[in-house]
Amino acid sequence: MQSLLKLYHIEAKPPSLGDNTGDLDRLKKVLSGYLQGRNPLVQLPRIAPVAEAFRQSGFKGYAAVINFPDGPQLVDFFAQAPEIVPGMALDLGTTHLEGALVDLLSGKVLQRAAVENGQIQFGADILARIHFAATKVGKQRGLDLLHESVMASIHGLAAELTRHLKLKTTHIMAMCVSGNTTMAHFFLKQNPYHLCREPYIPVLNTPDPFSASQLGLDLHPAAIIWVMPSIGSYFGGDLISGIIASGLDQQGETCMLIDVGTNAEVVVGNRDWLIACAGAAGPALEGGVARMGMRAEPGAIEHCTIDTENGNVTYQTIGGAPARGICGSGVIDLVAGLYLARIIDIRGKFRPNQPQAEGRLLTQGDSLAYIVVPAEEAALGEPIMLSQIDIDALMRSKAAMYSILETITNQVGVSFHELHRIYVAGAFGKHISPRQAIVLGMLPDLPLEVYTPLGNSSQAGAELMLTDESARERCRNVVSKITYVELNVNQEFMIRFSGSRFIPHTDHSLFPSVPFHGEP
Repeated sequence: MQSLLKLYHIEAKPPSLGDNTGDLDRLKKVLSGYLQGRNPLVQLPRIAPVAEAFRQSGFKGYAAVINFPDGPQLVDFFAQAPEIVPGMALDLGTTHLEGALVDLLSGKVLQRAAVENGQIQFGADILARIHFAATKVGKQRGLDLLHESVMASIHGLAAELTRHLKLKTTHIMAMCVSGNTTMAHFFLKQNPYHLCREPYIPVLNTPDPFSASQLGLDLHPAAIIWVMPSIGSYFGGDLISGIIASGLDQQGETCMLIDVGTNAEVVVGNRDWLIACAGAAGPALEGGVARMGMRAEPGAIEHCTIDTENGNVTYQTIGGAPARGICGSGVIDLVAGLYLARIIDIRGKFRPNQPQAEGRLLTQGDSLAYIVVPAEEAALGEPIMLSQIDIDALMRSKAAMYSILETITNQVGVSFHELHRIYVAGAFGKHISPRQAIVLGMLPDLPLEVYTPLGNSSQAGAELMLTDESARERCRNVVSKITYVELNVNQEFMIRFSGSRFIPHTDHSLFPSVPFHGEP
């Protein structure tokens, strides 16, 4: 392990009439012995506090050095070695921010927490926020408001993480930020205008590390801020983190990584080559489309089964709490169950008068809805339902997902059956039942042991970047060798999408393990 920060024990001779070396020069001279002769840089704002701390400690103690890519920087001095030196790993999500406090000395995770992204007030999705960034509210730019909002959320999360450990946020001496390309732009207060306009070019893909004070972050002023690099407008640092966390870039066999959030992002490859793409398949899966949809949190239905004989519904909520809504994995289970019970046809359309749906189908306007949880069982006292509109949204998402996977593997001439492992990241990967996703035709029909859930790989990758120099080196290598395919202008993807809008697929031979219920 080699974290971004290291402490060096210093014992220097005090100054005298015969030795008029400056305080900071004296400290740097001793440090250079530890650093193979390299002279650590001291930024102007840190000269006075470091020199004063060195003198106050009697010219002995512990020097804190941060390993910036362009060389070591001396950032602080302690009379006594601190028991822990916290760094913060931040998953900068569109809807929520998740963080972990990591001890930079031991690599141990000290605390975890999450907060809602305050930017939601300006737009529920990325595109809405990009458009808001170009507007003005009074004398303020929309971009400024988005930046201020996410900074407030980050400060709130940092305060929550440190509060439990009786620390201050100013004790945090490093932060790795992992998020999609647009969120990284908002964090850095960079204009996202061209991200959603052809040819979809970011202001920058690889930000250089900088000090917290340069962005006004309420951390240690010299804390290093490392923003994970992106590859394209729709392929952000969160997926680079996923590659690092999964070890995909070190595999001898060809594997795949799928991360579903605001978009579906996919990487295929091994230690020799990597190819990636991204597309809009996420919102219906993360509770962003279904009226009763919600994030994977307590009270969300995460698993659901329908008895194919009598239509009885059983479900499981996260945390065992009364049902409040359905998260993405629950929607997948439910729609797969509706298909297997013949309550919907291969187009995803309700089939009225089916005995298995008796007492659960009702008319909503011009369409039908299915009662999953009756009002008397639900936490909010109203029935939890899935409408035809919700199913149609899922059908588009599942078609997009499978089309993305087909397109990216076809680009390199790899069949699904040649994949050694498929890593499924995020809340989607943590809660999803691969079998039910296969029934829908969302994931390829492969043995279940091929699928490996990763959890929050964006967070896990950020944690590794704080504590492992080899992870940082791998990050640089991944960025240099990955090939990105832009799906927004890919005709093959659009053709495959049309064929995937049936359960499980127009070509049923692709899903031999899924019962075929004939024409609608």
